[in-house]
Amino acid sequence: MKAWYERDDFWQIMYPKIFDQDRWTTAKEEVESIISLLGIELGDSILDLCCGPGRHSLELARRGYRVTGVDRTLSYLEKARRQAKTEGLKIEFIQDDMRNFCRPGTFDAALNLYSSFGYFEDQEDDRRVIKNLNKSIKSGGRLIMEMMGKEVLARIFRERDWHEENGVLFLEERKINSGWGCIQARWVMIKGKEINEFIVSHRLYSGEELAALLLDSDFKTVKLFGDLSGAPYDHTAQRLVAVAFK
Repeated sequence: MKAWYERDDFWQIMYPKIFDQDRWTTAKEEVESIISLLGIELGDSILDLCCGPGRHSLELARRGYRVTGVDRTLSYLEKARRQAKTEGLKIEFIQDDMRNFCRPGTFDAALNLYSSFGYFEDQEDDRRVIKNLNKSIKSGGRLIMEMMGKEVLARIFRERDWHEENGVLFLEERKINSGWGCIQARWVMIKGKEINEFIVSHRLYSGEELAALLLDSDFKTVKLFGDLSGAPYDHTAQRLVAVAFK
């Protein structure tokens, strides 16, 4: 049986939950913050690993950056390609598994955003992703990662949530496994008589654990932030953001 992240039906059915209009609206502001945190310059080559339908890739290309977006979900890439064509944007979109993609010494900066990390049962797969990112970035290049940090989740954790949007009901139940090593969630979407249910899991990283993984994968220095605006990673943090320098 395929893992949840390998199921095309999961990404297609849950698209309205994962990429609602607010996610698209905030992409512009997020890209402005990313440019500031990374100090990237006009014309730089940017890798957007796990680009999904291209929220950030498209916005970066609009600003004149050379962008390569990588994702495993073909329907998302096709959506991104159509939008790029509509706007006359030149973006390279590649279908590949994040564990496999590597283009040594190619990119000035790389992005891995929106908790697109920690999917895998074997933690060595996470390490493989980071090492390939390091290899793909030029000397002096930067990587930014953004996810739900273990400390943040512990502060805001709720066992259950639900909300309704455009007549579609979304329910979520969560539990923590492995001594806070992993979160497992049951996602249910109800649309009329149609009910879809998936079990989703993520490995959890604290700020210290993520920084250690990056440093162990040959990044020279790592800075941690509490959101993409550059707030401190402290008790008020909303997300875990790591900026790693090669």
